[in-house]
Amino acid sequence: MTTISPQSHLAKFTDGVGSLDPMFRPESIAVFGASLSPGKLGSVMLDAIERGSDGSISTFGINPRGAEDGFHPSIAAATQSHGAPIDLAVLCIPAAATPSALRDAAECGVRAALICAGGFAEAGAEGIELQHRLKSITDETGIRLLGPNTSGFFLPGRTTVSFVPTVQHIASGTVAVVAASGGMNHALSFLLSESGVGIGLGVGLGNGVDVTNSDVLRYLQHDDAITAIALHVESIEDGPTLLSAIRDVSTVKPVVAIVVGRSDVSAFSESHTGALATSWRTTRALLTEAGAVVVDDEHQLVDALAVLSRTRLPATESPGIGLVTAQAGPGLMVLDALLAGGVRVPTLSDTTQRKLSDLLPPLTYQANPVDTGRPGKSFASVLAVTAQDSEVDVLAVYALAEPDAIDLATAVDESSVRAQLPVVLGIGGPRVAVSTATTSAAELALPVLAGPTSLANGVRALVDDAKIQFGRRYTEEFRSPNTPLVSLPVDEAAGKDLLDALGIRTPDRRVAHNRADAHQAFTELQHPVVAKILDASVLHKTEIGGVHLFIRTKQELDAALDSLDEINAPAYLLESMAGPGVDLVLGVRRDPVFGPIIVAGLGGTAAEAIGDVAIRSGHVTLSAAATMLDDLHTSALLHGWRGGPSLDRDEFARATVALAGYVLDHEEIGDLEINPLRLTENGLVALDAVVVGTSRFANEGHQ
Repeated sequence: MTTISPQSHLAKFTDGVGSLDPMFRPESIAVFGASLSPGKLGSVMLDAIERGSDGSISTFGINPRGAEDGFHPSIAAATQSHGAPIDLAVLCIPAAATPSALRDAAECGVRAALICAGGFAEAGAEGIELQHRLKSITDETGIRLLGPNTSGFFLPGRTTVSFVPTVQHIASGTVAVVAASGGMNHALSFLLSESGVGIGLGVGLGNGVDVTNSDVLRYLQHDDAITAIALHVESIEDGPTLLSAIRDVSTVKPVVAIVVGRSDVSAFSESHTGALATSWRTTRALLTEAGAVVVDDEHQLVDALAVLSRTRLPATESPGIGLVTAQAGPGLMVLDALLAGGVRVPTLSDTTQRKLSDLLPPLTYQANPVDTGRPGKSFASVLAVTAQDSEVDVLAVYALAEPDAIDLATAVDESSVRAQLPVVLGIGGPRVAVSTATTSAAELALPVLAGPTSLANGVRALVDDAKIQFGRRYTEEFRSPNTPLVSLPVDEAAGKDLLDALGIRTPDRRVAHNRADAHQAFTELQHPVVAKILDASVLHKTEIGGVHLFIRTKQELDAALDSLDEINAPAYLLESMAGPGVDLVLGVRRDPVFGPIIVAGLGGTAAEAIGDVAIRSGHVTLSAAATMLDDLHTSALLHGWRGGPSLDRDEFARATVALAGYVLDHEEIGDLEINPLRLTENGLVALDAVVVGTSRFANEGHQ
C-alpha cells in the first residue's frame, strides 16, 4: 500500500522539462491589453492575477495608450522597469495583433506566454494562418506558449492566471487537472474541490499550439506535491507521444482520464477492423494500456481521484475487497456495482467469519460483505478482523453519518487497519453530518465518498489502477519471423502464404486458374471443400456470392464454379473446410493518430454488427496479448462454452504479436486482417486473409 500525504507547494524542476517553470511558477507576469475598464478581458485578467497570487509575483500591465493609467507602453518598457526579463506574458488582445506581440515578448526575453483570445484554428482559414504564425514564433524563439483560446491556469493559494472570477473558491490540494479546454479545466476543478479534493494545478490547453498535454504530464511527473492527475482528452495530434508520457507518468502517480467523442464515428477503412475501431474506443483502450484509469464521466473521475490522490495499491493481478457496511441496502448496491465492474469480493475465510460472529449479531451477513447492523462499540474490531483476512487487499466501509453512534474516521483510526491496507469510506446522510465526518476523515488522509455508487466507483478505480500496473510489469517481446515482402495488391492466397510464414495456421488450399485446375485441386483436397473467388480487389467475398461451402461432389463443384464465373472471377481458390468452432476477427490497422493498432473480437460476417472488440497498440507484449480477449463481453464463448473449444492464450498471443510486428516492420501495409480466425478443437485456423496497402503503396506493386 502507498499512502500519499498532501504537500503545499509545487517543486522546482531542473530535469530538462523545467522550461515550464516560467509558465506555472512565474515570479513576474505582464498582461498585454491591460485596462481600467472593468469589462475588458485584460482588466479582468490583471485583477485576477493580483488577487489570486500570494504576493510573491510582480505584475505589469501593457497598453500602448495607457501610460497615464499606470501601464507600460510596451513589453520592452516593462522589462526595463523590472530590471530583468519577465517570466510570463499573458496576451489578452485581439487575435490579429497576437503574433507580433508574442514575437516582441520573446525578443525581450520572456520565456513563457499564454494567449486567451480565440479566432485562430477554430475560426477558419484566416485563423489557421494566424495560428501557423504563432507556431513559427515558438519554434524560432523557444518561448513556451499555452493556448491560444484558453481561459488560463491556476495554482490555488499561489498563482491565478484565469479570467474566471470564481477560481478563488477552488481549494488547494494535490490533484492536477490537465484539460483540453479551459472550460473543462474549470468545470472539473470546481467539481473536485466541492468533493473535498483540492487542486494543485489546473491547466486548460486550448488549441495547444506549443504546450501539449504530454508536456504538462511530463512536467507533473517529477512534482512530489502532485499525487494524481486528471486528464481530459478531446482530440490527439500525436498519439505515440501521449501514450509514452502516460506510460512514464503512471508508473509514478495515477492518471485518471476522460475521453470525449463517444458518438464520433471516424471514417472507416475498407476492412472490418477499421469499422470496429472508432477513434473514441481506440483512444480509451490505448490510454488504458499505457497506464491510465479511464472513466466514463466527470462524476466517476471525481470519485476515482478522491481515492487515488490519497492512496494507491501496489501492482496486483486481482485485488480482493473486504466490504463492511452498517446498512444492508446500501451495502448491496456497493457490492452489485463492484461485481459488475469486475472487482473481486472474496468470501472471507472460516476463521475470519468465526471471529466476526463473536462481534456481531447472529442475523447479520458476515461472509463478505460484512453487515454490522447499526454500528456500535465493536465496529473498530470488525474492521480489524476483516482487514486481517488473507484475501482482503482493500477495506471499503459504508455507513450513514450517525454522530451519536459512531465516528467512522475514529473507528478506522482505532482499528489500526490503515497500516495494513488502503481504507476507503462511503458516508451518507445530511450535508452537515457528512461534511463533519468528511473533515475528520481528511485529517487522517482517508478517502471519503458520498453514497454507495461513488464508493464503488472509487474502489473500482483503485483496483483498476493496480491491475493496469500489474499488466504492464511484463515487457518481454516476441517478434515475427523474418518474412519476405509481399507484392501489392495481395489476394487471399498470397495473404495466407504470408500468415503461414508468420506461424499462423491456414487451411490446405489450391489456386486454380481454370476449371481443369479446379477439378484437379478438388481431388487433392480433403472434403468438404470451399470454393472462393480469388481477386485482390474483392474484400467482402460473401456479399457478392463469392464463397461456396460444403462442396462434396464434382457436380456441386461445377455449380459453384458456374456461380463464380457469373461474377467474373479471375481465378478460384479451393480449400479444405475447417471444423466447427467460434469465429474471431484479428486485425492490425494503421491508425492515423496512434499508428498500428490491434483489433480482436467476435468475427465472421456479423463482426461489425456485434462490435464486441478489444483494442491494443501495435507494440503489445505477449502477456498483454494473451489476456486481451478477456475484455470481450462474450469471452465465455472462448473457454469451453457448452462443450465448445477452449482458447490457447499463448497461441493467440503469438499470432497477435506476429501480425502486429509485421505491420510495424512494413510501412507499405495499412491493414492486415484475419476474419474469420476460427477457434476449433485443434486450435486457431485463419479462414480468410485481407492485406491492404497504405495510401502510398495501395495502387502500385511494391517489392
